[in-house]
Amino acid sequence: MNGDNPFNTKKKPLYKEHTIESVYIPMRDGVKIAAEVLLPKGLPEGKKIPTILVQTRYWRSASLKKPFKWLIKFTTNPMFLKKFPKYGFALIETDVRGTGASFGTRPYPFSEEEIKDGADVVDWIIEQPWSDGNVVTWGNSYTGITSELAATLNHPALKCHLVKHPPAWDAYPQVMFPGGCFNEFFIKYWSNLGQGLDQTDGSALLAFKPVEPLMAKLGPKAAYGVKSVTEDRESLKEIAEIHKKNHYPFDYGDIVVFRDDQIQDGTTIDDISIFTKKEKIEKNNVPLYTFGSWQDSSTAGLVISRFLFFKNPIKAVIGDWDHNGFKKANPWFSHKVKVIPEKEDQVKDWVNFFEDCISGNVPEKILYYYTMGEEKWKKTATWPPKGQTMEKWYLGDNNTLTQDQPQSESGNDKYEVDYETTTGIRNRWYTLLSLRVIYNNRKEEDARSLTYTSAPLQEDVEITGHPVVKLLMTSTHEDGMVHAHFEFIDKKGVIHWITDGQLRFIHRKISDEKPPYKLFVPYHSYLKKDQLPLVPGEIAEISFGMQPTSLIVRKGCRLRLVIAGADKESFARYPKDESITPTFTIERNKVNASYIELPLIKK
Repeated sequence: MNGDNPFNTKKKPLYKEHTIESVYIPMRDGVKIAAEVLLPKGLPEGKKIPTILVQTRYWRSASLKKPFKWLIKFTTNPMFLKKFPKYGFALIETDVRGTGASFGTRPYPFSEEEIKDGADVVDWIIEQPWSDGNVVTWGNSYTGITSELAATLNHPALKCHLVKHPPAWDAYPQVMFPGGCFNEFFIKYWSNLGQGLDQTDGSALLAFKPVEPLMAKLGPKAAYGVKSVTEDRESLKEIAEIHKKNHYPFDYGDIVVFRDDQIQDGTTIDDISIFTKKEKIEKNNVPLYTFGSWQDSSTAGLVISRFLFFKNPIKAVIGDWDHNGFKKANPWFSHKVKVIPEKEDQVKDWVNFFEDCISGNVPEKILYYYTMGEEKWKKTATWPPKGQTMEKWYLGDNNTLTQDQPQSESGNDKYEVDYETTTGIRNRWYTLLSLRVIYNNRKEEDARSLTYTSAPLQEDVEITGHPVVKLLMTSTHEDGMVHAHFEFIDKKGVIHWITDGQLRFIHRKISDEKPPYKLFVPYHSYLKKDQLPLVPGEIAEISFGMQPTSLIVRKGCRLRLVIAGADKESFARYPKDESITPTFTIERNKVNASYIELPLIKK
């Protein structure tokens, strides 16, 4: 690792082991929340220590039988969290309301009642004899969201919040409906997993295809279950019955098309999004430490948005890793390569941040980002970084991608949508399930799509920021989607996936209203009032942003833009009628030029 290293890994453990106790914490309405209390073993009598709070919907702890112990790696709060007590912190992990061994129900993720529970838990923590009255929050993915939402409580005991890879800063376009396209298969998988977990036994394993034969033989109850608080597993049957009243995000696909559609009783997806809670989060000015990754769903863009949006002190980091931050997600490396810092050093860095905030050493507001290919950390106090320029690369004759603007008065390419094209189940969206990021078979998938490829680059090119695609095009149907991929082809002819973006046609209107937060791409409101279906055969502008990236593409490599109309293992089909197969006509001429605009950093 070189450049502006953001990590402080100098730390020595104070304790070797820890104790564990399961308890129920009563909430203001009588609902009991299951908690795991981890304390340093050998803590001197009278010694008071700070607490790290983690609130999960993926079971705070599981009882695993031998055939299934390997599944611990799929939990959001893996075993490495147990390292926190070594550094003199108490660790409290809770099953959020309506999940695991906790009582109550969940009408939707991150409900107001779930958020308020955090304050009750903090009240309980600071009353414990070992507590020094200081509480910080940690979380990755779902727990990252609960960690950030805890900042809305403005509880005086809360000193800072570590927010790692949370996908729901703006949940509609950044996880549920990217580009207005329903992220159907991930949401279905995630909902099924949650529904299984909420039944407190091995039902969740039904979502994992590798264990289907073993499940058929042993049955879900023989596999494992959430850890019981009372050590009486019969009590979990009552809890599982209560959880049957829960609702799950997959249901939104049938009732939500637009951002302002309700998911339940006047609640929209915006109501469970972080950006709508700006005033509450800024009120106490608590420090935030936020992480994301270039190929982990939309988390890189969310780090940038959060960094620019909040006035709070923020240490922001965007790396080249997977959703857990343990393996590379970098087109220049195998996904099996470990990231630096490794697990133990990551814990040390987090502990140092917590200790600084508790002592009043507030971090400077700075954004660190990793440039892939260059393999270098950089830092900036602004975004875009200084030196960025936007450069247009045009779609040209013979499927070329060129910096030369079209000169011909006519020219277009026709493409009949292939609904079999896919990015597989190791793409940027499935990594939210703690899967590795692997984009295989790009040669085969590119052949199913419309591609535009550049000549070999004459010099190294750094691309840092949000690419933007602008297509002048027609379709034979009023509804549909464009899914665009950006790739490079190395000197050996191997195709490497960089980033992507998509847009459903009915959301194509570019709004002239002010967006709720700063954007670097065309602003689509996704509101019902702004729907604008295509007129079949009429040329329309389809402009949208791709997820941001930062990488060096080396001299001699070629750039490629790929245009498709589907991703069968990720997004819903548009149009939904399977008897319809639209044909796109992409214009690429002097009058109607189509292009990708690249954010370049000039050396």
